[in-house]
Amino acid sequence: QVQLVESGGGLVQAGDSLRLSCLASGRTFSLYAVGWFRQAPGKEREFVAAIAWSTGRTFYSDSVKGRFIISRDNAKNTEYLQMNSVKPEDTAVYYCAAKESAFTGLSGEYKYWGQGTQVTVSS
Repeated sequence: QVQLVESGGGLVQAGDSLRLSCLASGRTFSLYAVGWFRQAPGKEREFVAAIAWSTGRTFYSDSVKGRFIISRDNAKNTEYLQMNSVKPEDTAVYYCAAKESAFTGLSGEYKYWGQGTQVTVSS
């Protein structure tokens, strides 16, 4: 089993930056990809970004590419999502997720999930 705990959410203004963290514990050696999804009220959960745990290869949705940066610190078992130039449409609950096989942007393919952290961007 793997446990994921997010932190770093909050209220920011449009154009600001925010960094989310996701601490993984347990059988982290089994992980292949760790990523972020988000869900706004009344909308489906959507893929934001992911990173291959061992190689560091990154994947981004078109909506955040060029603004958000995903990274990881293997020694700390922590994944980060640096959110730059945030927009009101980035407002959502952000979830850290992890899987033990090849990358995919489909939320149903991820086995492990954190509890979520709220990000609110005011205009």
